[in-house]
Amino acid sequence: MASDSPESLMTLCTDYCLRNLEGTLCYLLDNETLRLHPDIFLPSEICDKLVNEYVELVKTDSIFEPHESFFTLFSDPRSTRLARIHLREHIVQDQDLEAIRKQDLIELYLTNCEKLTAKSLQTLVSFSHTLISLSLFGCSNIFYEEENPGGCEDDCLVNPTRQVLVKDFTFEGFSRLRILNLGRLIEGVNVETLLRPLASLAALDLSGIQLSDVAFLTQWKDSLVSLVLYNMDLSEEHIQVIAQLRKLRHLDISRDHLSSYYKFKLTRRVLNLFVENLVNLTSLDISGHTMLENCTIPSMEEKMGQTSIEPAKSSIAPFRGLKRPLQFLGLFETSLCRLTHIPAYKVSGDKNEEQVLNAIEAYTEHRPEITSRAINLLFDIARIERCSQLLRALQLVITALKCHKDDKNIQVTGSAALFYLTNSEYRMEQSVKLRRQVIQVVLNGMESYQEVTVQRNCCLTLCNFSIPEELEFQYRRVNELLLNILNQSRQDESIQRIAVHLCNALVCQVDNDHKEAVGKMGFVMTMLKLIQKKLADKTCDQVMEFSWSALWNITDETPDNCEMFLNYSGMKLFLECLKEFPEKQELHRNMLGLLGNVAEVKELRPQLMTSQFISVFSNLLESKADGIEVSYNACGVLSHIMFDGLEAWGICEPHREEVVKRMWAAIQSWDINSRRNINYRSFEPILRLLPQGISPVSQHWATWALYNLVSVYPDKYCPLLIKEGGIPLLKDMIKMASARQETKEMARKVIEHCSNFKEENMDTSR
Repeated sequence: MASDSPESLMTLCTDYCLRNLEGTLCYLLDNETLRLHPDIFLPSEICDKLVNEYVELVKTDSIFEPHESFFTLFSDPRSTRLARIHLREHIVQDQDLEAIRKQDLIELYLTNCEKLTAKSLQTLVSFSHTLISLSLFGCSNIFYEEENPGGCEDDCLVNPTRQVLVKDFTFEGFSRLRILNLGRLIEGVNVETLLRPLASLAALDLSGIQLSDVAFLTQWKDSLVSLVLYNMDLSEEHIQVIAQLRKLRHLDISRDHLSSYYKFKLTRRVLNLFVENLVNLTSLDISGHTMLENCTIPSMEEKMGQTSIEPAKSSIAPFRGLKRPLQFLGLFETSLCRLTHIPAYKVSGDKNEEQVLNAIEAYTEHRPEITSRAINLLFDIARIERCSQLLRALQLVITALKCHKDDKNIQVTGSAALFYLTNSEYRMEQSVKLRRQVIQVVLNGMESYQEVTVQRNCCLTLCNFSIPEELEFQYRRVNELLLNILNQSRQDESIQRIAVHLCNALVCQVDNDHKEAVGKMGFVMTMLKLIQKKLADKTCDQVMEFSWSALWNITDETPDNCEMFLNYSGMKLFLECLKEFPEKQELHRNMLGLLGNVAEVKELRPQLMTSQFISVFSNLLESKADGIEVSYNACGVLSHIMFDGLEAWGICEPHREEVVKRMWAAIQSWDINSRRNINYRSFEPILRLLPQGISPVSQHWATWALYNLVSVYPDKYCPLLIKEGGIPLLKDMIKMASARQETKEMARKVIEHCSNFKEENMDTSR
């Protein structure tokens, strides 16, 4: 299960070594094959961890590169020792097991390794003298081998091989094997013949296998302590055999209640038989079963007194014969789980949060079909009422999503549950590590599934995080995934809106390096395409406004992105939006903010110097849209253009003096105490307009901007202005003959504000 405690040094070192094999444990032979350095010897504790973590990284981390020759690093027991390993799914092939055949494995778990064939059965024989625990769960092809069909050459070319079931393999020679999982074994293999050589099995899992005769199980009646027959169609004969296995401590005869072909129904008599004969039983799972006759005691008696786990008070009549409460009782999707007195410390069911969490915990590894339904119940609990075991719930859902990355049902229900489990109500209870684990599995889901529900759930869940701070450790990946969503030809409107919102938030308040990297990914082009499509539909909605806002943010002090905006016909779209949506104030503010960023780039300003653009900016000086914001941003654009001097004014209309006059009028009309819809990370573009005599109006606009910001938001902007050396620039400007008197007056007030702020915040403690 995902842990909320800090990572151990062992885990951190293992992760680092696996991500940097060439720089730590290995070198490359012939530029392609990994080889262990000759002076390295690693004990089993380290080797097991390396192999198991490698499998986990390949499965759950999309940026981790698997190595074809990884398992060959463990081919020589003189330098590497393996003892307990768990290999999963497509990651493992026949040659990988073959590479480690000389190892003295004690535990080998192979889960859903569908690429393994009968070649690996022969490799298993290499481990026969040491193996104590073996799982072949879901290895559906391991009993198949490829055989040449013979016949003519042409036939061989058309059908070179065919799959043949191996029927002569047995566990002969596996003298130490005590624990065996054959879950979902392929039909046609004779289980009895396969298992007969095993002298003293202690645990056996035959999940999903249909056997009409299980009498052979009695050969282990003196040793078998755990038996799992999940989804086996039972009969009276099965029950009689099970009742003879008197050493059993764990019995699982549960089933998926949605599978309709099961005829067997549990009766009071069957449960009585188990209680009477299996006296060592501590764990029983009968989930999914239909009860043929009433196993419960009368309802009046059942509800008497406080809830109890004492067998004598059990609401399930047959369990009154138990000598002690069970450690675990599986009642998921049965009517029994809703009873009052259940004689077990841990119960899986659907009655309450505790039972649901127990179900997810018990069934995640091998029963995704049950797990997805249990997570769906958790989703309802988290959505409707407060989750009382939040950390456990989150950790269980994370584990399920990682374990079943390719299971659509779990990805849908799990991502939906995560949305409610990570909302602000639970924020204080979650560590940085846990929230990062959530982000990782959410991004895995977005990567694996283009399906609308998963994408929407994942995007909504990301909205529960502080952006960009909490997503920065996966910054490139999350941007790529969001841009991929937005670039799809067919888009769900709600997902599009959330994805654009996230994109906007991700490029706000981040370093320029991040913005440049995202720009190179195609961010600017993607936003302009969205704007173009909305224009074609004559729609100005949140997607349109967020797209312009995102462009405003990503071009902030990032010349490369500003240039992209111009190169991809951004100005044409600006004019079209202005014409199509003349009353949309928020849109105008976002567009003018973006153009302010473009105007800050000296090399790009000549592209703004057209009669059409200058006329538009001049007209917007008189706009009252969004308070002063549109007028302010239009004046900012023109201030930077004016700063280039008279010789740069390459147009006849409008006249430069006329525009300057309109700029002075606009600035004088603004309220100096206006609260702003703007966020400056740096004053550098404004400060560069101060020490110059080319354009007094640009100097005045810059001084007004500083005065407004330090007056209204002194705590934020006084320290920023002082830090960036603004005070000496203002003092120098006051001495300039070319500066207007009113500009100098305003500059003195800015200096005074900052001086007062410093005095008020001076630390006088001793």
